[in-house]
Amino acid sequence: MSTAAAEPFGVYVHWPFCLSKCPYCDFNSHVSGKVDHARWRAALTAELRHFKALAPERTVSSIFFGGGTPSLMEPETVDAVISEIRRLWPWSNQVEITLEANPTSVEAGKFAAFREAGVNRVSLGIQALNDTDLEFLGRTHDAAEARRAIGIARDTFERMSFDLIYARPGQTVAAWRAELKDALELAVDHISLYQLTIEPETPFFARHAKGEIKLPEDESQAALYEATQDALEQAGMPAYEISNHARSGDESRHNLVYWRYHDYAGIGPGAHSRIRIAGADGHIVTKAIQTIRAPAIWLDRVGKQGHGISEEETVDRTGRLTEMLMMGLRLREGVDKDRLEELAGCDLQTLFGAGLLSDLEEAGYIEPPHSRLAATLEGRQRLNAVIAALTERLGNET
Repeated sequence: MSTAAAEPFGVYVHWPFCLSKCPYCDFNSHVSGKVDHARWRAALTAELRHFKALAPERTVSSIFFGGGTPSLMEPETVDAVISEIRRLWPWSNQVEITLEANPTSVEAGKFAAFREAGVNRVSLGIQALNDTDLEFLGRTHDAAEARRAIGIARDTFERMSFDLIYARPGQTVAAWRAELKDALELAVDHISLYQLTIEPETPFFARHAKGEIKLPEDESQAALYEATQDALEQAGMPAYEISNHARSGDESRHNLVYWRYHDYAGIGPGAHSRIRIAGADGHIVTKAIQTIRAPAIWLDRVGKQGHGISEEETVDRTGRLTEMLMMGLRLREGVDKDRLEELAGCDLQTLFGAGLLSDLEEAGYIEPPHSRLAATLEGRQRLNAVIAALTERLGNET
């Protein structure tokens, strides 16, 4: 059995449709008045079969329905996709199957049908627990609907999570602490807390450029971040990743596949994959694969050729090392030193230079690199700079 075959393997399923487009969102999501669910079922399962041929010797550890708003899918579609994945690959024990949902599309009967199809974890896009900020964020639900959705999810699924966005305009630490207290009374085992960022080509970007939206200053954002860490630590749900908090053992297994740099297949429009396969000379290579972003074009292409892949390239050694660092340093646990050195073909001191590692450690940005290379809390607050310093060495390797 190859190394890849023995490691966790995730399957991501992208459903690109939403009821409305949020003004801060730059995901591949689209508003559509009519969706041919039968045709989409056929296309998603067809693309799964293509990826089975690319990654035959894998054992599925997690499935994630993301979007868009996957809770807008018909339960029959979710059932068909899960059944096809089960038919194509063996499964590990206790496979995690997550479905993202928005409160506006949560119905008790539909959630029961998703559970019957095999979904055992749900992730809700709540984003705020007060109506004023929900309106600012362009959400189509109110706080009461959010609480109702959380209640249905708690009653239906074994595990659940929900998202909140903070560092909103005018938000104070005191107000955020109060909202966190409220959120923690609703949470079960996992919660995701994201700082609001202004992404290009979104309505918020244009408004921010005009001065209509002003985010908290850097010092205020840092104080909000630190308040978040403090509150969640005390609640027994520490950050295992920059924006994700969980009780021990309840981390998102699917997202850990990404962050620990294991293989995954992504199907649906705009999905990404990282798959190790045997190259023409028999050597194992990592392939970065992306499908067509436009839903209608993807759907047509899958119908004609069985997949909607638009790009496929081999990731070289430097690229793999960069990706492993960019993903793994987001985690509190950091990057496994043995895996990093195996991929690099040398020890960390040779790879990065003893001076750089010492400098980062003395600055308080990384932990002493014993069995893992991990960023400290302060380092994770400045992660882009830490990663840039490390990956610059990769570009200078001889």
